[in-house]
Amino acid sequence: MQEKPNTITSFLRYNLIAVLATASDFSVFILLSKKLAVWYVAATFISAIFGGAVSFVLNRNWAFMSRDGKLSKQAIRYFLVWNGSIFLNTAGLYLIVETTHLNEIISKIIVAIIVGVGFNFLMYKYFIFK
Repeated sequence: MQEKPNTITSFLRYNLIAVLATASDFSVFILLSKKLAVWYVAATFISAIFGGAVSFVLNRNWAFMSRDGKLSKQAIRYFLVWNGSIFLNTAGLYLIVETTHLNEIISKIIVAIIVGVGFNFLMYKYFIFK
């Protein structure tokens, strides 16, 4: 088994994965909200499911290299954190759009960065894949 990466390497890998997961999240969000006219709050919830699946698989297997047989425990912890992340992203998006009237996509970018760095990385590193 390979040695787990240090915090800096994990952080860099996490951010690369975050870009990939965010790209899948945003692609689904744009498809739903702009092409299929799904309400932006529902679209952000649904798109988070796609981004979350990409994130879990890649973070477990590459960023944190945490394939030590504790998949069920990690999946439960991920599910808890992921629900918190979905709540923060959805509520944050709603608050920014409704209070500032910024475009939904710009607002989603702002919220995704804040939640991704301020909540997700710390929870992934110290709670899910510790």
